[in-house]
Order: sequence, then structure tokens, then C-alpha cells
Amino acid sequence: MTVTAETATTATAEATESAESASPLEIRKVTARIGAQVSGVDIGKALDQDTVAALRAALNEHKALVFDGVDLDDEGQQRFARHFGDLTTAHPTVPAVEGAPNVLPVDSERGRANHWHTDVTFVLNPPQASTLRSIVIPPYGGETLIANAAGAYRDLPEPLRAFADTLWAEHTNDYDYAVPEESIDEEAAAQRAQFTSIKFRTAHPVVRVHPLTGERGLFIGGFAQRILGLSVGESRKILDLLESYVTRPENVLRWRWSPDQLVLFDNRITQHYAIDNYDDQPRRLHRVTVAGDIPVGIDGKPSYSIAGDASHYTSVA
Repeated sequence: MTVTAETATTATAEATESAESASPLEIRKVTARIGAQVSGVDIGKALDQDTVAALRAALNEHKALVFDGVDLDDEGQQRFARHFGDLTTAHPTVPAVEGAPNVLPVDSERGRANHWHTDVTFVLNPPQASTLRSIVIPPYGGETLIANAAGAYRDLPEPLRAFADTLWAEHTNDYDYAVPEESIDEEAAAQRAQFTSIKFRTAHPVVRVHPLTGERGLFIGGFAQRILGLSVGESRKILDLLESYVTRPENVLRWRWSPDQLVLFDNRITQHYAIDNYDDQPRRLHRVTVAGDIPVGIDGKPSYSIAGDASHYTSVA
């Protein structure tokens, strides 16, 4: 069956109504366009199908969900994420937490990802969803920004939206988005070499259709380095223009971390940014991601790989 925006939206609305009637979840919006806090569920326990359906419906609507007071270790975080699909390994090139191959340490001592991006878009099927769990929180700063890429697409003036609909971009990991060039020392150079130890290049539509809701979103971010058919310089101007709509304050949730929190966000239709505003204080989160589908554009054409095999990292959902 072909999924259109109308049928997908109708199905999502019906699932939301059914799930909300069967679940004790309490969902409170954080901003008008993105983010909600969820209570009334213990995500440390096995969840029934109705609860998972309610969480999926809430994620479709709000794009990012925050859970407070969670009692989770690495195994518990993985168990929760598995409710939404198969897990990826921690990262295509970066080592996992010791003994937990699906858990990535997001650690200030290993680099700071203060750059807008969507997780691992340089592979053919990036994760559908990401979970971040607070481990060590600095006494100030260290917020995570999460942006609604569907809201950004809706904000585009009609001529720019029609132009974006036609574009494809090459995404690559062949640079280290977490470490500025001017700060490269021996340790940072080693981290960069590890990050790019396998070179990935993948072509994705600039406008991606969400497989569950039919929404269109700008699928770009820091790994999108070139518009196919254009020079690097021309590409940069277009990507910067489109990115400015993603990062408008109206589209952004700025989340200040507290102990024992978990944030779940839809990686297919958001971007995020870890703010480097906490001096030399330690900051550590653990990330677990859920395997995703191959993106498709508005014409139904799927993304395609140019270079790099990510089969060790992710299955295709």
C-alpha cells in the first residue's frame, strides 16, 4: 500500500486516540512546536503494546520526549529503546561503552558535538530514533538543542520549498564535526582519524518524507556537505539558507539536563546540538539508537550509498 501524507496522518491520529484511551500516560508540551514531558510510565520496566503505541504517537506529534526520574542502567536503556525496533551498534567508527556494544558514550573528554546534525546521516539508513540518558551533568550549561525539521520545511516560502523539493545532498563523515580545525592537537587528530577510519558517502533527499506521518522535513545538518550537481561553494550557500530555517528559535527545544533523565527524539525529522557552554566541567550522556529505514524523497526515490559499508552498524528497519 502506498502511504500518502493524508493516510499516514489519519492512521497516526487513530493510533493516538486508541493509545491515549488505553494508557495512563500524561504528556505535557514543553514548547508549541517541539518537545513534551512524559509521566505516568516507568520506562525501566517492560512496556505493553498500548503504552508503546501511545509513546510512538506522542513521538510522532512532539518529535522529542523527556522522561524524568528514570531508574536505568545501560541494559535498561537498551531494553527501553528496543520497544521501538532493533538497535544499531554504538557507532560505525567510534568505540562503544566497554561491555555494551549498543551504547555510545557522549563524553566531553572525547570531543564536543557543538554542531547542528542528525545522527549518522552519512550511512544509507540512519537511526530512526535516538535515546540520550544523563550520566554526569555539569553544574551549569551543557544543554541539548533539538530542532523540528518539519516545522522548518513548513516555514519555507513557497518558491524555496519547491526548490528544496528537487534537491539531493551528499552526506559524509570525512571530517570531524565535533572538533574545530584550529584546535586540532595530537589527541584530537587521533580522534578524527578514528571517526573517519571508514569513509562514508551517501546521497539523501534534502526533503525527506516521514514513513509514519507523511510529514516532509528538511533532512540536512552537519554531515550534509554538498548539493548534488553543484559546487561546494554553491552548496554551502544553499545549505546554510535552508539550515537557518531549521535552527529558528521557534523550532528549537533547549533542554537543560538534570540527573536521571532520558530524552527520546525522532532522528528522521529533527536535528540536535550539544551546547559547549560549561567550561572544563565533565559532561557525559549515554546514547542508544534504533535502526532506521532508508530515507525517501517526495517522489518516492530512496537514498543511495556512494561509498562505505555500514552493515556492521545497522540493519534496515
